[in-house]
Amino acid sequence: MRVLTYNVLAEQYADGAARYERIAEGLREFDADVVALQEVPLERVADLVGEGYVLAPHPNTDDDGIGACLASRYPVRAVHIVDLHVTARSRSFAWAGAVVAELDTPLGPVVVVNHKPNWAFGLERERELQAVATARFVERYRVPVVLLGDLDATPDAASIRFLTGKQSLEGVSTCFQDAWTALHGQADGFTFTPENPLVRNGDMPLDPGRRIDYVLVRSGAHGPALEVVDCRRAFDRPRRGRWCSDHFGVVADFRRPARAPGSTDWLRGLRPA
Repeated sequence: MRVLTYNVLAEQYADGAARYERIAEGLREFDADVVALQEVPLERVADLVGEGYVLAPHPNTDDDGIGACLASRYPVRAVHIVDLHVTARSRSFAWAGAVVAELDTPLGPVVVVNHKPNWAFGLERERELQAVATARFVERYRVPVVLLGDLDATPDAASIRFLTGKQSLEGVSTCFQDAWTALHGQADGFTFTPENPLVRNGDMPLDPGRRIDYVLVRSGAHGPALEVVDCRRAFDRPRRGRWCSDHFGVVADFRRPARAPGSTDWLRGLRPA
């Protein structure tokens, strides 16, 4: 199963028509089974991802129709919305929210989440509460859960530390494996960086570079339910002479592990020396 998350930058910026043409080309080449898009005009999602996808948009947009959407090639059993307007300050961002889709995949039932918290630097408290709200919602599932998105927080931020099992919040704990870290360790993997002129010339020109876009897979007691076999940045260089967005995307491939975490069947064949 291949998944991809990408903040595509609203079409009204940086010659969006030309950028979106290149994004559509790239998405077809990456050929992901599940795509999570952020900062996208909802009426443009079908054009970007192409035919054969079921769309699960976030219910709210800003005044320009910008929001987020999950697209799946796999049959969708059900879609749920988690309202992430958790404080008065969080309501300043209209399309904060999480879409939770129950999918039938070749790996069996999988739940995929497009999680979009508040973005502003000073709102980590909101991102903490939003991460907790989504984690609480998906606790009901006993199948693999994959969480995608532009999470607007670095790996050392409390909201990401919470999601990756390094700390608790609000009396809650969970643990998702970060697909990037699983394969690349501490390599920075920046997805928002001034190496990209759309960052350097955008509204955050002093940003030194951060990894804020993620693919996460939930762990059980003995580790993640799915094995990460590949994880890399997407759209991290110009395409036909043009940068596609101020973010880079993240694409990851999953498979069922050869031996399920927690299984001790292999021990039964061992005998004392």
